[in-house]
Amino acid sequence: MEFKPPFPPFTLETALQKVQMAEDAWNTKNPEKVALAYTIDSQWRNRSEFINGREEIKAFLTRKWQKELDYRLKKELWCFMDNRIGVRFEYEWHDQLGQWYRSYGNEMWEFADNGLMRFRYASINDLLIEKNDRKFH
Repeated sequence: MEFKPPFPPFTLETALQKVQMAEDAWNTKNPEKVALAYTIDSQWRNRSEFINGREEIKAFLTRKWQKELDYRLKKELWCFMDNRIGVRFEYEWHDQLGQWYRSYGNEMWEFADNGLMRFRYASINDLLIEKNDRKFH
């Protein structure tokens, strides 16, 4: 069986750790590595897309980071309880034409007892920005 500490139920310290681990992993832009934080049958909603299982997660993340170039993410713990964590996030990226964006959103996470995330629900909005308006370099 796979394990990904820290495990629920979360404390403030372990919830903060889980959020930082997610931020660090996503900033690698490595779909294989990121997917290992999720259960084999993990279910996601990302914007209007529904994703089921690690293989779909890897395919989704591969497409995402082919489109969202120079991606840089920051996450912040919003709340936690038992095996659930809520985060707010923002990230910056640009498209193939050089247009920069800042994407804002919220995620709701639910974890299995082994510390892997089994549900991820993300609501995201994009804001056009100029390159010199970037926060994350």
